[in-house]
Amino acid sequence: MSSKAEKLLSLAGLSYEGATIESLRELFRNVLNAGMHGIGFSPYIEGQKPGDIINEEQIRRRMEIIQPYTHWVRSFSCTEGNELIPKIAKEYGIKTLVGAWLGNDDKINQQEVENLIRISKEGYVDIAAVGNEVMLRGDLTEDELIAFINKVKQAIPAIPVGYVDAYFEFDVKPQITAACDVVLANCYPYWEGCHIDYSLLYMKEMYNRAIRAAKGKPVIISETGWPSQGTNFGAAIPSDENFIKYFINTQKWSKEDNIEIFYFSSFDESWKVGAEGDVGAYWGLWDKDEKIKY
Repeated sequence: MSSKAEKLLSLAGLSYEGATIESLRELFRNVLNAGMHGIGFSPYIEGQKPGDIINEEQIRRRMEIIQPYTHWVRSFSCTEGNELIPKIAKEYGIKTLVGAWLGNDDKINQQEVENLIRISKEGYVDIAAVGNEVMLRGDLTEDELIAFINKVKQAIPAIPVGYVDAYFEFDVKPQITAACDVVLANCYPYWEGCHIDYSLLYMKEMYNRAIRAAKGKPVIISETGWPSQGTNFGAAIPSDENFIKYFINTQKWSKEDNIEIFYFSSFDESWKVGAEGDVGAYWGLWDKDEKIKY
């Protein structure tokens, strides 16, 4: 990290009184250049969506873009070309949190899990994530999810295995938490309508709730972020200014307190408007055309 970036980062915090958008943009660039622990990998280019096959060329191009800025990358699926992401990440010297996407289709679930086990045994997985927000969506029962977690743990005993969900799920579903080697908690003040001025404090409380539920197991923030455009959600307002503030505050906390955070996300993806409303397309540090924001 450069001395200038360190100085800027040390000055960053909850108060931005008097800061212009130009000064925030400069601070954003310096904080990004200082690097982050991890980032969620967005593989779908414009016109693509889950269900489409992604190819090695687009993965490699995007991996090359993010490589200077992150130590870890998180992938979300092990089918439809997503299983290539960990291998390519390793070529760029990036560590991997690799997810098997579980839903309500057992055939797909079995393929996701088998591919996760295979690429783990091939040496491309540093942490394995079995499912993402399955409990939040209600796609599986607790027993069904735990069975998948245990299957992966038995197959790859040398690799930490966890499950990704909203931070509160690990509190209210202790059997799932007990099955995990590591708790992978999604923490989104935005989706709980939190004003930007209180968002860092709120995220810290989300994290601490997951810490209490984990009972000594490692806790990683597997997703957090803020949209740069779209419709307000309660007191949470998407804007360039708020996007920058949230990113800076997150990275400042991550470095100061050694919190492992996977920022969401790398690139804007237009397909997400269907699931999340108009804000869904604007979570990336880079835009849909792979140009860095700000």
